[in-house]
Amino acid sequence: MEHMQSFQISPSAVWNDYVNPSLDEVDATIERFGFHELDRDAILEENQYARIDSYDDYLFIVLHFPKYEPTTQRYVYNEFNIFISKTYLLTFRYYNSSEIRRLQETYETKITTWEPTTPGFLLYELLENMLDKVMKMLERFGKDLRLIERDLFSQRGAKTIEWIMVKKRNIITLKHMMKPQIAVLKLLELRMNTLYNGEIELYFENLEDKLDKIFSEIELLQENLDSMEDTLKSIFEFQTNTTMKYFWLFSAILLPLTLVTGFFGMNIEQATFDNKIIVVTVFFVLFLTFGVIYYIFHMKKL
Repeated sequence: MEHMQSFQISPSAVWNDYVNPSLDEVDATIERFGFHELDRDAILEENQYARIDSYDDYLFIVLHFPKYEPTTQRYVYNEFNIFISKTYLLTFRYYNSSEIRRLQETYETKITTWEPTTPGFLLYELLENMLDKVMKMLERFGKDLRLIERDLFSQRGAKTIEWIMVKKRNIITLKHMMKPQIAVLKLLELRMNTLYNGEIELYFENLEDKLDKIFSEIELLQENLDSMEDTLKSIFEFQTNTTMKYFWLFSAILLPLTLVTGFFGMNIEQATFDNKIIVVTVFFVLFLTFGVIYYIFHMKKL
C-alpha cells in the first residue's frame, strides 16, 4: 500500500482513505468492518461498473472520475470504492488526487479547531470536489477545441487530424464514464436521505445538478467535435475533387493530341513535321479541344 490516512472527523466518526491498497490491507479492512465478500472483489478488480449497493448498516458505492495521462494523451478511469455509514467513511482509490489532498488538509485544520462533521457531509464534499475538477477539465477541453477550430482552415495536415481523433476518443471515454453515474447519484440521494433523515438531501441534489451539467457539456463538446470532423472531411473532399479536376483537364488536353499523332503516325507512310498541313491540323485539334473543355468548365462553373 502506498499509504492510508485516517481522520477523526467527529467524536464518533472516522474517515480512512486508502491509496493503492495491498491485498492484506483490503482483507484486514473487510474483516474488521464485516463487509460483504463481493465488496472485496469490487475493490480488487479495476474498472468496475458504477453502482451503489445497500446493506443493513452501510452503503457501498463505486464511482469513476477521469484522470488525464499526458504520455498517452487519454483519460483513464480513476475508480473510487466507497463505504459509508453513520460512523465511518472509507475510500479506496488507485491514483493520487490533488483535490482529495486539499480536502484532507482542510480536515487536518478542522481537527485542530475541532469542527466535527458527518461522514455523509464529508462524502458530499469529496464528490463535489471531484465533479468540480471534471468541470475544469471540460473547460480546458473546450479551449483546446477552439484552438483546433481556429487552425482548421489554415492547418489541415496529419497533425490536425490526429488532434481531432484524440479529442474524439477522449470525449467518448468521458461520456461512457459519466453517463452511468447519473442514475447512481439519483439512487445515492435516496439512500443518503434515508440514512440521515433528510438532513443532507439538498446537498446531494446539488451533486445531481452538477453531473447533469457535466453530461450536457460533454454532449455539446462531442457535437462540436463531430462538426469539426465533418468540416475537415468536406475540405479534404473539395481538395480531392479540385486535384482530380486538374488531372482530368490535363488528360483531356493531351488525349486528342495523342490520338492525332497516333493516327498520322500509324496511317501515313511519310509524314514529317515539314508537312505544314499535319502541323496545322494537330495544333488546330489541340486548341479546339482546349477551347471546348474551357467552355464546358466555364458554363458549369467547375
